[in-house]
Amino acid sequence: MDILTNTFKRALLQGKPQIGLWAGLCSAYSIEIVAGAGFDWLVIDGEHAPNTLQSTLAQLQSVAAYPVAPVVRPAWNDAVQIKQILDAGAQTILVPMVQSAEEAAAAVAAVRYPPQGIRGVGSALARSSRWNRIPDYLRRANDEMCVLVQIETPRAVEALEQILAVDGVDGAFIGPADLAASMGYLSEPDHPAVAQVIERTIERIVASGKAAGILHGRVEQARRYLSLGASFVAVGVDAILLARAAEGLAAQFKDVAAPAARAAQGPY
Repeated sequence: MDILTNTFKRALLQGKPQIGLWAGLCSAYSIEIVAGAGFDWLVIDGEHAPNTLQSTLAQLQSVAAYPVAPVVRPAWNDAVQIKQILDAGAQTILVPMVQSAEEAAAAVAAVRYPPQGIRGVGSALARSSRWNRIPDYLRRANDEMCVLVQIETPRAVEALEQILAVDGVDGAFIGPADLAASMGYLSEPDHPAVAQVIERTIERIVASGKAAGILHGRVEQARRYLSLGASFVAVGVDAILLARAAEGLAAQFKDVAAPAARAAQGPY
């Protein structure tokens, strides 16, 4: 397979579980550390981490030497921002807060060149085509794009089948924190009512034939989602790993709060 082949997308199509890690430290140096740790995919987060297009580009370049798939989350379902992220070299995007089939279709259109979509043609300037060094890039690029949409509200859960039916949507990722908040359980993503909706939503995604994804930092819960058929599961966040490990080390020598005291703040 050549550099254009989206191995992450192929793994999802084959139903191979992909274990991931959130990368929110906005650093090409730190993401290279976790790129070699053995994960299948890493999320470069542009929604809640202070990434810019330039920092996203640097991280894409940093992980390119490793057998791990970069997934970029834009700040919003915005065609201009998505176009720039794709030209920087991303092939898999995780689009936040998709609540309807129309919004899903807009995300798909943003990653595809015309006539199938609206992505602007600028491959001569783009790292994605390696500055037109990849043979037949413009004709092949659409098929190698992977679009993952985030299901984060009751409205999105209700419209799930319509969203999944959109041609070009490869998978749906459940956002536990926003889903819980929108259900009235702010900071309680493990509330039984939320957990029930999450599990049923995973089952519905799997039944549609599309890939189901989620993030959870507790091993036993992540394994539970995998057992339900989720095929791309993020199991931690780099910033949280650093914060908790640093606190734990300090707590061994000083009278400071240990990581366990913060366990109730969420599953990440």
